[in-house]
Amino acid sequence: MATQRVLFVLTSHDTLGNTGKETGFYLSEVTHPYEAFEQAGIEVEFASPKGGKAPMIGVDLQDPRNQSFLDDSAKVAKVENTLTPAEIDPKRYDAIFYAGGHGTMWDFPTSESLAQIAASIYEQGGIVGAVCHGPAGLVNLKLPDNTYLVADKTVAAFTNEEEVAVGLSEVVPFLLESTLIERGATVEKAANFQPKIVTDERLVTGQNPASATGVGEAMVKLLKKLSSQVAI
Repeated sequence: MATQRVLFVLTSHDTLGNTGKETGFYLSEVTHPYEAFEQAGIEVEFASPKGGKAPMIGVDLQDPRNQSFLDDSAKVAKVENTLTPAEIDPKRYDAIFYAGGHGTMWDFPTSESLAQIAASIYEQGGIVGAVCHGPAGLVNLKLPDNTYLVADKTVAAFTNEEEVAVGLSEVVPFLLESTLIERGATVEKAANFQPKIVTDERLVTGQNPASATGVGEAMVKLLKKLSSQVAI
């Protein structure tokens, strides 16, 4: 049985609008799903719009999964040496996962090459996943028939209410929930900062950091199902 492989996409963007603050990918939105894939024996590789070292935020060392990840030099090297889109062959991957963090709002929607990679993985029967602000990578993701991937699908993402709650609704370049709805998606949501995971066919999305583990587990479940169908 061939080993399954998932491509984690991290933001390359490190400035939080005009606030003077830093941003990047949110660590637990990588470490929690990473653990789910690792335990299932699924390989994880990392990419970003610019490649190289991805900026990291949300480094909570009270979170044992964060601590374990950062203590593993091989894993740290992966996020410090992410692949560029030009280095990626979509045929190698069974799934793609967009991690969150506010930085995604600036560079995920404009990365046409990553959108094409995700569309290719989906079209070959693979799974697309995203959590929190990671669905920013879905807002301009079109399939070969020129329809948006999220059109007529149910999704979860960082909500307008959560953006207001963290005081950044006027800082981000657009509101993620509103834009997904404009693209034809139905957004399901839980109360602010509570877990919410939505699986719609081969699209798995989560609302916020509390949803990261669940997105990883849901993607693993789908990958196991695909693997068993191939084996038959």
